[in-house]
Amino acid sequence: MRVEHAEPDGPWCRADAAPPVPRRVPSNRVSRDFTRTRDELTRLLGPLLAAPDPVEAAVVVHRSLDALDPPVRHRTLRLLVAGMPVENEGRARALARVLVRTGTGYPAVCTGLALLTELGEPQDVPYLWTLGRLRTLVRPVVHALDALDRPAGALLELHNHHGPVAFRPLLAALDAGDRTAVRERLVALPEDLAPEVARRVAEASRLADLLAEVPGLPAPAGAELIARTGRLLFLMTTLRDYRPEILSYPDAPRAYEAFARGAGLLPPTLDHHALLLSAVQELRTGPAVLHDWGPGQREAALSELTAVLHRPEWRAVPGGEGDDTGVRRRVAWVRRTRAQVLGAPRSPGARLRIAVHERDPGDPATVEARVLVDGCPLVPDYFGRGPAGSPEELLFPGTLRATDEPREVRLAEAYCAEGCCGALYVTVRRDGDQVVWSGWRCPVPPGGKRELPELRFDAAAYDAEIARAEGDESWMWPARRAARLIADGLRGRPDLLARWSVRFDWAGTAFNDPDETLISLLYDVEEGHVRQLLWRIPEDGIPPEERAVAALRRLGEEDPRAYGR
Repeated sequence: MRVEHAEPDGPWCRADAAPPVPRRVPSNRVSRDFTRTRDELTRLLGPLLAAPDPVEAAVVVHRSLDALDPPVRHRTLRLLVAGMPVENEGRARALARVLVRTGTGYPAVCTGLALLTELGEPQDVPYLWTLGRLRTLVRPVVHALDALDRPAGALLELHNHHGPVAFRPLLAALDAGDRTAVRERLVALPEDLAPEVARRVAEASRLADLLAEVPGLPAPAGAELIARTGRLLFLMTTLRDYRPEILSYPDAPRAYEAFARGAGLLPPTLDHHALLLSAVQELRTGPAVLHDWGPGQREAALSELTAVLHRPEWRAVPGGEGDDTGVRRRVAWVRRTRAQVLGAPRSPGARLRIAVHERDPGDPATVEARVLVDGCPLVPDYFGRGPAGSPEELLFPGTLRATDEPREVRLAEAYCAEGCCGALYVTVRRDGDQVVWSGWRCPVPPGGKRELPELRFDAAAYDAEIARAEGDESWMWPARRAARLIADGLRGRPDLLARWSVRFDWAGTAFNDPDETLISLLYDVEEGHVRQLLWRIPEDGIPPEERAVAALRRLGEEDPRAYGR
């Protein structure tokens, strides 16, 4: 801390000046067994956490951790230390402070940081901030700061983010503590921030506190801040990540509440339509529902947002005619989504609800069939490693229908692949006048080890909801409807493809060109291998019903393996 004060940007804070990180385990060597490491660390550290002399205990910690071979990485240390029983918090805290303030080895300092994550106090923050200037300690320090002073942790992470130059003015304003400048620099940031960066920006700038100042700002400045808030929240809900960042943003309820309260300041532009509709979607069916909302808080925010959308000046959606393709798609999405969210409300007492979610095409994602049980989205709560399956997977083939014969259903798959980070499965069966979901299969849930519960639904209400969801096409655009009609036709007439020794795989639309219908077909080749044929049907202005009839006719008359030759 003395050197930092004397030389704020001196050579001491270069990456090569930091304590050395333990070497990685060579690929030809067996890595540490987690259980064995846990037992070993508990045996080594357990007595030291209650030692009366923290300085002497710290020496032993250094010696013991340096002797471990192979070394223990920070993430493993953090997980294991966090789970250790602490009988004397005062002595454990004293040891942690000695390790953090005077430690000379990477494993020992990381152990102190992990202890302060649970036991730290505000007086520890300046020491952590200084340690965070050492590049190799940024990640361990940020984890500790997130528990003690989340804005400080966010600011430290942004300082170490190798992003655009556009961040520098905001960081300078945050460092200076100039709240007016922070607000001005915040609204000037680029629109296309990464989800984690959007969350860290909101945390570092204390966005929820800034929003409390909106009533005292000039109308244009207040509207700019409200729009920026909507954009940051939207980015945090992106589905292109293992776990939506909105779940890691504790101030989300306050931010959504302030956004809804100030939404009336916004003019009814296409961007603002998209922000309001996206917020309504997330507050009704998205991961944001899982936050700890106060009584009636989320419902009040939804009421304020829909009240703005019902205003006369918001009823007409601007643009769409003669604009570029991206704008036309977005206008069509706004019109579809507006009709959905402002339509007849669902029964609030329903145990099960299936809501098809299509994200704003300005930040596209896969269409998912969100499963809500008692109003809460099941997949992010039970799984959290990828979105729910698409309607083509869960609804249209009748996958979720309950029969007397138990059927295992995959509700979601990890973003990487099922073979990498797993998937969420449940067995669906009918039991008299009830439908039962049980026999869950999935990796360890987001909250740690817990047994997923058996869910029971009234059979009549369950069947009605599944039938409603299967028949709901209000979210569809022409290319997607054509895909469904072709898929239904192929399922109803398996002979169309059987004559060519080809099998139907799936039907949908292209991610990068949602106006293009995709039909995936499979056929066997030599040595038992399977080859995929992807048939692309472009948008041609023909109604989807006629396009589907033409596609099915062609499949019946011509071997699809010859298409494109």
